[in-house]
Amino acid sequence: MAAETHLNPTQPVNQQIYRILRRDIVHCLIPPGTPLSEKEVSLRFDVSRQPVREAFIKLAENGLIQIRPQRGSYVNKISLNQVRSGGFVREAIERAVVRRAATLVTDAQLYQLEQNLNQQRTAIDRHQLNDFFQLDDDFHQILCDVAQCRLAWETIENIKAAMDRVRFMSLDHVTPHEMLLEQHWAIFRALEKHDEQLADETMHQHLAEISASVLLIRQENRDWFTEEQ
Repeated sequence: MAAETHLNPTQPVNQQIYRILRRDIVHCLIPPGTPLSEKEVSLRFDVSRQPVREAFIKLAENGLIQIRPQRGSYVNKISLNQVRSGGFVREAIERAVVRRAATLVTDAQLYQLEQNLNQQRTAIDRHQLNDFFQLDDDFHQILCDVAQCRLAWETIENIKAAMDRVRFMSLDHVTPHEMLLEQHWAIFRALEKHDEQLADETMHQHLAEISASVLLIRQENRDWFTEEQ
């Protein structure tokens, strides 16, 4: 298990533990099939079991872990059905978001998006995979803000856990950073033109990559995948 234990005393403990464990699972620092112990996690963060239990419940709701009373908890294998379903719902939402963003985006918001893309460039040049992964998410979250629909991003976050695990595993060779960054720039250029149709098409192309990459990633890590929900 990853070693990060620092918690911010000004933020809810259960939410912080959830975010750290979610990241560790998505980044495969805690691989599929790994047992999770409330006691061990509470010791890791030096907290009581209650916030750990609440974090576990949230992870289970996102499909990342399985909680079995009296039998313990473990990290779920990656469900191909969840990846496909999550991808379908995410694309429906984000294509609607980007079309709306194309009509509403301001110069200040374009500047914010451009700054994010420049930071993605820096992360790639420095081989900072984790930073690029977060900046990728930030880019899509900004689009939801531009479309004036934060609920869209909250919904996407709740359904994309299985997709994120595949995304992270695919970054280094199946869907290279350079390709993803160019697709982000294509979305940006469509927004710059306030072209709804082009924005829709470029978002569709971008999100389609996950469907292609999942099959290749599965071939490399068969023991980590399941067809079950």
